[in-house]
Amino acid sequence: FHKHPVLITAPLAALALGVGYGAQALLRPAPSAANHELLDTLIASPQPSLAEPSLGKEAAQQQSTIRPGASLDTAAGVKAHRAAETATGSALPLPAEGPGVSMEIRVALLKLSATPSLGASGPWQAQDRRGRLLARGTAAEPLPGTRLLASHPEIWLRPLPGHHLVADGKPYAGTFRLLRASDGFQVVNHIPLESYISSVVGGEMPTNWGMEALRAQAVAARSYAMAHMARPADTHWHLGDTTRWQNYTGLASVNQRTKEATSSTNGVILSYQGGIVESLYAATHQISQEAHGHLGASMSQHGAQDLAQQGLRFNEILGRYYQGASLARLETGAS
Repeated sequence: FHKHPVLITAPLAALALGVGYGAQALLRPAPSAANHELLDTLIASPQPSLAEPSLGKEAAQQQSTIRPGASLDTAAGVKAHRAAETATGSALPLPAEGPGVSMEIRVALLKLSATPSLGASGPWQAQDRRGRLLARGTAAEPLPGTRLLASHPEIWLRPLPGHHLVADGKPYAGTFRLLRASDGFQVVNHIPLESYISSVVGGEMPTNWGMEALRAQAVAARSYAMAHMARPADTHWHLGDTTRWQNYTGLASVNQRTKEATSSTNGVILSYQGGIVESLYAATHQISQEAHGHLGASMSQHGAQDLAQQGLRFNEILGRYYQGASLARLETGAS
């Protein structure tokens, strides 16, 4: 049984994509080609298909393609119209297929102890921000984080290929960045966005629920993550791993079904007038309304499961809860 959290967030707001992508370069090692590639990323909006009715002039204007750095912050607020569980809604048109986008999200592991035990499932290396080797070890050897941080402001812990990181006995993908803190050190997990989403899907929903409900959760989680990548919670990280943001538990909540829900919606987010919808959600309709009713649209997770059992697809489920929004896909190098 999964405990479904209530997400308490700031009001929805229009976010400039250029701010989000630029924020990823702060306090990082030397820029790589992948970092520069992010600057070419855009939101590609869906095109109406022959099988779908005309969206009308207003909806078409909402689905215009926006490039990073465009002035999106002039919109008064990115609020989809509030939708009750029983409200009727149409399916959100699916965006055209496109190549995946390689993006990295930074997640503060706030659930860990102040001085957690860190290591890997196999050989690991610790480096400074310039990539110089500081230490190395095996699965049986924890990282001497406190000692290394006494002489280095930050440490990067990386597993060798084929292995994963471990923090307080729990497995994580990606890399760890350790930062000095007043009572120990802060661990920030740098991880590919889609890997993060796969974990959140399993952390937020029982993985034996309907696949369409899991897909709807993946899109909502990706939109929420993108909103915080554009508006980071901290200089060093985008968002935390607790239910204050989204429930992230590393590889422990990843399985084949969460991977399928993520990969089959790869890069798809909720958008409104060119901005990113900070897609709020909670366990039930009642909790959703009590927590988020004054903010705008919010998805009921149990409601999504009920709709999935009725045969609705994920874009139809999202259309019920985020009326007025549209689906968009993150693409690189689109014109």
